[in-house]
Amino acid sequence: MSPLSSARTAIFSYFMVVYVFYNPTDSGAVQLNSENLDMTLASNELVFINFYAEWCRFSNILQPIFDEAADKVKEVFPDGGRVVMGKVDCDRESSVASRFHISKYPTLKIIRNGQPTKREYRGARTVEAFTEFVKKQLEDPIKEFHHLKDLEKLDTKKRVVVGYFDRRDMPEYNMFRRVATNLKEDCVFEAGFGDTVSAMHPPGHPIIVFRPDVAVSDANDETFTGNMNNFDELNIWVQEKCVPLVREITFENAEELTEEGLPFLILFHAPDDFQSIKDYKAVIETQLISEKQNINFLTADGKRFAHPLHHLGKSQSDLPLIAIDSFRHMYLFPSFKDMYAPGKLKQFLSDLYSGKLHREFHYGPDRNDDNTIEVVMINGDQKKGTTPPESTFKNLGPSNKRYTLLKDEL
Repeated sequence: MSPLSSARTAIFSYFMVVYVFYNPTDSGAVQLNSENLDMTLASNELVFINFYAEWCRFSNILQPIFDEAADKVKEVFPDGGRVVMGKVDCDRESSVASRFHISKYPTLKIIRNGQPTKREYRGARTVEAFTEFVKKQLEDPIKEFHHLKDLEKLDTKKRVVVGYFDRRDMPEYNMFRRVATNLKEDCVFEAGFGDTVSAMHPPGHPIIVFRPDVAVSDANDETFTGNMNNFDELNIWVQEKCVPLVREITFENAEELTEEGLPFLILFHAPDDFQSIKDYKAVIETQLISEKQNINFLTADGKRFAHPLHHLGKSQSDLPLIAIDSFRHMYLFPSFKDMYAPGKLKQFLSDLYSGKLHREFHYGPDRNDDNTIEVVMINGDQKKGTTPPESTFKNLGPSNKRYTLLKDEL
């Protein structure tokens, strides 16, 4: 071989090595770091990230599965700008890990339109499950209605955002779709076009309206009055409407709620008791809104969450009732009817903060104090002078689930 040929071969080999080892999109998940992360997030509708540590056994088990899923996703969505499956080595990229509050490995996070979603990925760790999850995430979040009467059939227990547009190719509709993609788990998004909605808005001036869950709240319809071409402005407005002060806890979102780290004030209600939910929401919104940084206001189906009721020595026949879960213990509000007395529920929270609730469980009610909690009876034994019931919702939190989940699914 001539010297020239040898030189060409060496140069070719060098570039092949560089391509294979440094091209992040060649195969598997894209290796993300502090240099390419922001551009990746800004230029893709969906970014699905595996935060891992090389010393973690579960991370090492998951990585080839996640890489194979990334290749499958590229086959399904070959066009740029739709989706990227990426991975972050948290030891090498500690600043990135801190930015996303990573405290366990592996953690799977979803970023939509540059914004992290509230929920981490908690599904099965298989190639098929990852692929189907991405497909589901990229489905159109907006349902189109073809007759105004269709809006009369909407579920009154759900919050709905309705858009009235001349056509789909309007920039305002594109902005509406981006917002809907971010908040589709919190609201239903509906849109109508052309002649179907011409009576609802002036030509060339689309309208967006929020319709509350009137079956369980007393809120009224509201129309967006800001700039529809400003993503941040529209997104903030819709988020304020779709993420309410009082939320329902379910088995699907319990882990997410526990991760927020705030004690729960929970109304346990019968499945068809919408009036108690309305009244509870009204009290929270009028008397306790100043406490929203300190407590999570929740409602729970007492039939589905029968175990916490049993833990409190109660049953479905005792519904509705209100309790605090501090993640250490549960405390029962004396009587649901006391909720209507101004200041009673606020005092209940104050007693939690001061430690009075816990103290009374150990030593009994303070003398001459009318604002005492109910002493729970379980199997005929009074809880006075003992330890209050332990938290039940803490067992749904990530610290108790994540390793079991990984072992079961991997």
